[in-house]
Amino acid sequence: MTKNVLLALALIVSLSSFAQTDEEMLQKIYQTALTEGQSYQWLDHLSNKIGSRLSGSLGAERAVVYTKEIMESLDFDRVFLQPVMVPKWVRGNPEFAYIETAPGDTMKVNICALGGSVATQPSGIKAEVVEVYGLEDLKTRNRSEIEGKIVFFNMPMPASSVLTFQAYGAAVGQRTQGAKEASKLGAVGAIVRSMNLRLDDYPHTGTTSYGDLPKSEHIPTAAISTNDAEKLSSYLKLDSKLKFYFKQNCKTLPDVLSYNVIGEIKGSTYPDEIVLVGGHLDSWDLGDGSHDDGAGCVQSIEVLRLFKKLGIQPKRTLRAVMFMNEENGLRGGTEYAKVAKAEGLNHIFALESDSGGFTPRGFNIDANAESFAHIASWTDLFKPYLTNTFNLGGSGADIGPLKRPGIVLAGLFPDSQRYFDYHHTAIDTFDAINKRELELGAATMASMVYLIDKYGTSN
Repeated sequence: MTKNVLLALALIVSLSSFAQTDEEMLQKIYQTALTEGQSYQWLDHLSNKIGSRLSGSLGAERAVVYTKEIMESLDFDRVFLQPVMVPKWVRGNPEFAYIETAPGDTMKVNICALGGSVATQPSGIKAEVVEVYGLEDLKTRNRSEIEGKIVFFNMPMPASSVLTFQAYGAAVGQRTQGAKEASKLGAVGAIVRSMNLRLDDYPHTGTTSYGDLPKSEHIPTAAISTNDAEKLSSYLKLDSKLKFYFKQNCKTLPDVLSYNVIGEIKGSTYPDEIVLVGGHLDSWDLGDGSHDDGAGCVQSIEVLRLFKKLGIQPKRTLRAVMFMNEENGLRGGTEYAKVAKAEGLNHIFALESDSGGFTPRGFNIDANAESFAHIASWTDLFKPYLTNTFNLGGSGADIGPLKRPGIVLAGLFPDSQRYFDYHHTAIDTFDAINKRELELGAATMASMVYLIDKYGTSN
């Protein structure tokens, strides 16, 4: 055996002794994220220096610039903007509402207009109230019972659901469709109990839709805080003829140009296979959108930064995508998927973080049985970090339009018990973020991306 061959073999043995096991690599990812993470300081700027980022707003425009600059500063292989037209709805002056039990005898309550709602007339609306418990209850009512009145949708999120997103799904239809269905029966307005599992004084906004109703039939609709929903319901039991007054000044303007923000690291072996991580850059206008979804955006950028920091050269192309307009239109996710299809891009895996910056527990995974079994075989690697809950089904709204045979979609699965305390409210602010929980989420996402990049989505 020649001297050169012996030297080569010695080098191979030497290198293999330094090869990282998956356990060791995940440990490095978590340690680096927790001791040298950047996501918290990025979110601090996004939340406290830029603030709310409703689609079409100045805040959204500034957030596009800021996240693009972050990714450029990290020296990703490519950073670019993807144009998308988005709706522009503005709230206007703060809303005002009260319960009137007798002429001159009023109690102020906390409301906020739902996104996409029309305004009241300049003097506001005052009318009697009909309380219903969701859309199914409304269907049992006659037009004579509803016409000329305000419909009060008071179906709570079911507290019996341990999985809070299931509770949200059970009740949110009254918010998204309530005004439309109430209008069909002649209602002059709609008030909806906030999507919240606790009792407090913060109304929760969110999108509503009039469907194909003519504009002349659009009625104003607002959310009422859970405490005030309880109050209104109690007073209606005492006096079904009481009146409710509310005034709001919102309006919809023409669509405006905005952008998805995309950064990528090119793959070394399979550059045409794309592994995507993302969150939505837009937020509602009441708070600063720290949990929904500033957290997901900065965690996604941190995933790619961790790869560079640890010197991990991905086999596949990694993309971090800041989607625009998830909250009131899903235009960013829809446009991204449209462009991906037109360009023949091959996404094999997409992971979204859009459930808040709370302690990660694992992942929701939308995959076929073979791919889910392959990915679920890694659960032991996540046990030391208490992130080993892998649920079959579910992912994220923005990546949903990418769904096709062969792609695996996933959503980070944090502990969600507190999420709906903040969701779409004025208290979704940076002070509600726990630095360590945020960084654990980024590390969990990076660990999954590392394994997907190394082993693919099936055996």
